[in-house]
Amino acid sequence: MAAVIWLVGGVLLAAAEAATGDFFLLMLAGGALSAAGFSALTDFPVWVDALVFALVSAALLIGVRPALLRRYASPPVLPTNTAALPGKHALVLEEVSEHQGQVKLAGEVWTARPLDHTEVYPPGTTVTVMEIDGATAVVWRGP
Repeated sequence: MAAVIWLVGGVLLAAAEAATGDFFLLMLAGGALSAAGFSALTDFPVWVDALVFALVSAALLIGVRPALLRRYASPPVLPTNTAALPGKHALVLEEVSEHQGQVKLAGEVWTARPLDHTEVYPPGTTVTVMEIDGATAVVWRGP
């Protein structure tokens, strides 16, 4: 009977974790599920089960939770400014060659040069921005 109570408690703690998202209740759920398994396999008193719950929960809180917080608690880094431009498409406004050229990129006019210095892109060509070098867009027509 004690194993069922530990099992229900562990499932409820794991479900409650969905509301908080800080991995604390999930570690307690791991302790409760461990106590449920221990209680099902042995015939020790309930206080021994509680000791197993406390030890496993403490180990999970100290050993696993910090790693989970580092991995999942910080939002992904979104590229902004010029870091967000590579991969975007641009329209050639003025012939792009090794030493001159302009493209319209994200509604703004940028100076541009080709990724391959031997290529020349005529006006009206759609190119892909490969990188931003200072104030110059390095572009490539691609396949």
